[in-house]
Amino acid sequence: MSPSRLRAPDAIGRRTLGSPVLFAVVYAALAAGLYFSLGVVANNALGLTPVIFLLAALLFGLAAMTYVEGASLHQDRGGSTVFARYAFNELWSFVAGWAILLDYLILIAVCAFAASNYAAAFYAPLGEGTPEVLLCVGLIAAVSVGAIRGFSGSRIRRIAVLVVADLVLQVGLVVLGLATFFSWDALTATIDLGTAPTWDDVVFAVGVATVVIIGLESAAGLAGEVGVRRRGLRRLVTAATLSVATVYVGIALVALTAVPAFGEVAPLQGDELEAPVLAITAAFEQDWLADGLTYAFALAATLTLVEAAASAMLGLSRLAYQLSLNRQIPSSLGRLHPTRGTPYVFIVVAGVLASALVIPQDLEFLVGIYAFGALIGLLLAHLSVIRLRYKEPARHRPYAMPLSVTVRGGSLPLPAVLGALLAAVTFVSVLVFHEGARYVGMTWMVVGLGLYVLYRTSQEKSLTRRVTVRESALRQNRDELEELGQFGSILVPILGNEYDDDIVQTAGRLAGDVHDDFADERGALIEALWVFEVPMSLPIDARLPDGQLKRARLALARAKAVGEEYEGVEVATATVRARSAGRAIVDEAQRRGVEAIVMSAEEPTRIRGGALLGGRSGANDTFVGAVTKYVLGRATCQVILTAPAARDPAAPDRPGGTAPDDAAGALGTGRPPANGR
Repeated sequence: MSPSRLRAPDAIGRRTLGSPVLFAVVYAALAAGLYFSLGVVANNALGLTPVIFLLAALLFGLAAMTYVEGASLHQDRGGSTVFARYAFNELWSFVAGWAILLDYLILIAVCAFAASNYAAAFYAPLGEGTPEVLLCVGLIAAVSVGAIRGFSGSRIRRIAVLVVADLVLQVGLVVLGLATFFSWDALTATIDLGTAPTWDDVVFAVGVATVVIIGLESAAGLAGEVGVRRRGLRRLVTAATLSVATVYVGIALVALTAVPAFGEVAPLQGDELEAPVLAITAAFEQDWLADGLTYAFALAATLTLVEAAASAMLGLSRLAYQLSLNRQIPSSLGRLHPTRGTPYVFIVVAGVLASALVIPQDLEFLVGIYAFGALIGLLLAHLSVIRLRYKEPARHRPYAMPLSVTVRGGSLPLPAVLGALLAAVTFVSVLVFHEGARYVGMTWMVVGLGLYVLYRTSQEKSLTRRVTVRESALRQNRDELEELGQFGSILVPILGNEYDDDIVQTAGRLAGDVHDDFADERGALIEALWVFEVPMSLPIDARLPDGQLKRARLALARAKAVGEEYEGVEVATATVRARSAGRAIVDEAQRRGVEAIVMSAEEPTRIRGGALLGGRSGANDTFVGAVTKYVLGRATCQVILTAPAARDPAAPDRPGGTAPDDAAGALGTGRPPANGR
């Protein structure tokens, strides 16, 4: 899991990537989607294609607001699967992640298939038969090797160059095409809604148009690596949405007037369906213009589609890594490369599956299955952000979507509600009207859920609670993984007093114990948490005094320094606002999926030299204060208490709060009682 740190008030993540990079990632996927989806949408929607893409732009705008708010709220690397984890539970998180995995597989296959058809402009045999399949498999193998090698800075520059080239070419084609071909009569004369196109074709076309959403999943995977302020996030949403509306709708208008439909006959057939933009460029009367545009778009489309396939494989590998860390798929599938640190096993499996998908050479079948997964992820993303508005109302949001209303004491985001309704209706319609989505998509989800249940139950883990392993555990063999899961992470509440060092050292030694068992293991992650208790007389988001903020930063910095003195131990720091410190500790432990809580028993306490505390109410209640009592009674994981060792009352206080080696060894442990609390 990604470390949480104190952040600037309205920036997200570490300042390594900015909004131009995010836009480039999003638009690279949008440009690739246009190159292959235009033909399938036009083949089904006929004269309504521009309207379908306008609706897709609306869906994209709503989804962009949801994804940006969700990614800025919880900055784990991931999209809808992360939102669903914090809003609901691990089961729903897996459903979203498994659906998006299907989308990534389909996208890799589709991009490779479409790239071969655009490359055929330079050498015709590449667009059919065995040469086409071999080229597709070769491209998939290349992006798989690239994903194993890892992401490089040069790739950002390559994406930026492609995005600029695509924008210039696509906008230029819209302007030139509308000036040359546009005719309102030609656009509307063939529309006979219900017949040409039929309702089921219209619904299927809407589902295909959701291809625009996958760029948001890729961008959300960069959460925690970006430094974009609130204004930049708003501009990103606006710019990306306007780009979708302008380019997709504009090129659809040009396509339907340059290559018009005739009654129920689709405007794009055969090779034109698989490389639709080249059908537009070939329609220009001047040979020099038609040839020049054809070769320019063939080159740009081929390179963009290959890059989109690489981005999809990268997104798939990151998602598989997250699913493995959270024990949603077997850790053996998420095994990391010993030198590259990438999940090479899953990448190889994905490459084989994607290669198998291109063999039938059926583009419409593939994009129909894609719509199935995209709509599941989109629906869960909207529902998750809505629920998080009520579940975590006080949590800082660097970006909050506009147009919210107060309902039942919470802020209800209307764009997310509208997006969820549209996604749900479209999903049901795709299931009804598209056999591939209905059978292949549902089979994928049922098999995935079955494997998830089997894996979790075989590991004796809850289906709904978060269970984590450390990144380095993915480098170990199966026998070692079982041991490493015991302390995937440890939560340490920091109080800002002289005993903080004691509890951090205790947690460090527990992590060190695991480390000592496995010479190559890096130890558990310690989550150092500072709770700001806000009184009921103040709003939960009231401004905190500078003195409190400074004290928290210093205490957390001290905890990080002390904890990371232990070999291989990593300390992540975070702050949270709450009405009750005890409840905040329990809630954060559950939300983060930690395996243990190590804390200091606050006054009143008579514990000296180590005492065993039970996790249920009883005679021992008088030995601890209210916060400790609450945590012991409500925590769902092991609770380990520390107390100062017995010493001479006349002895001077320890300077700096540093404990001798035997001081923090005075431990009390509270284990969850039989009822599971």
